[in-house]
Amino acid sequence: MSEVGTALLLVEVALLLGGLAYASVSDLRTREVADGLWQLLTVFGVVLGAVEVAPGGAWPVAIWLFVGLFALQHMFAWDRYLGERGQLLADVLEGILYAVVLLLVAYAVWRVGIGPATVPYAAVATLAAVVFARALFTVGVLYGGADAKALMVAAVLVPTFAFAPITPTAAVATLNGVLPFAVNLLMDAALASIAIPVALAIRNARRHEFSVRRGFTGYALPVAELPDRFVWVRDPRVGPSRRDEEASDTAESDRRRRIEIADELRRQGADRVWVTPQIPFVVLLLAGAILALLAGNLVVDLLAVV
Repeated sequence: MSEVGTALLLVEVALLLGGLAYASVSDLRTREVADGLWQLLTVFGVVLGAVEVAPGGAWPVAIWLFVGLFALQHMFAWDRYLGERGQLLADVLEGILYAVVLLLVAYAVWRVGIGPATVPYAAVATLAAVVFARALFTVGVLYGGADAKALMVAAVLVPTFAFAPITPTAAVATLNGVLPFAVNLLMDAALASIAIPVALAIRNARRHEFSVRRGFTGYALPVAELPDRFVWVRDPRVGPSRRDEEASDTAESDRRRRIEIADELRRQGADRVWVTPQIPFVVLLLAGAILALLAGNLVVDLLAVV
């Protein structure tokens, strides 16, 4: 990689980490991440990516911009302009858009191949990762729209990354570099999630409140603190209708729900309640990005060692 390419990659990595860090803090504090953040990061990614592939000529730039703009449209809620009954139309239009983009890129790869002067591999990796993120959101693996957008932003800013310093072997480094970086990031984020039950178990053990049944999934919280904490209540005293895990539409409605539960618990004379923390997935995505930059795909790394 040239010095210019290395410098651009460092800028893209910094933008990704900075963006995910900002989103993590915002999500932890307010349970909201402004769409403007994802829009700005994607625009930066598209522009910087175009500069990276520009030495190959006009054709790679055109393909990259085509894929980049396809990713960018996910960051705008354009379907809201179709009216209250426009969801079906939005789904049809999006399906057509996906089909057109995939077919055109596949045709370009078939006709001219993948390379610096033809279809840049960065465009192929980005497209694959965007489709992957959209599919995970559709089936509910990625619950929040911000999580899917964060993964798409990672796909645009850092399509691939093959320089992880802790990767165990050259073969694994090659595989990590071929896989879209967003896929490595997501798998590392899933692995990082193991730290949550471990941390909860340690916390409960230090406070002599650990039990095998629930010591890995939650902790005891004073009822008075419940309204100000982003948690799910795990206590039969508030009834099954209050224990569902479906997220509220807004942070304020979620807080009102916790106030109602706290009032009910006080009427019952309870002073502590068992809760599960609401950890935003974007926080895990930040951890996954750091791990992927340091060690590539940790799942692949561990399998290579074994």
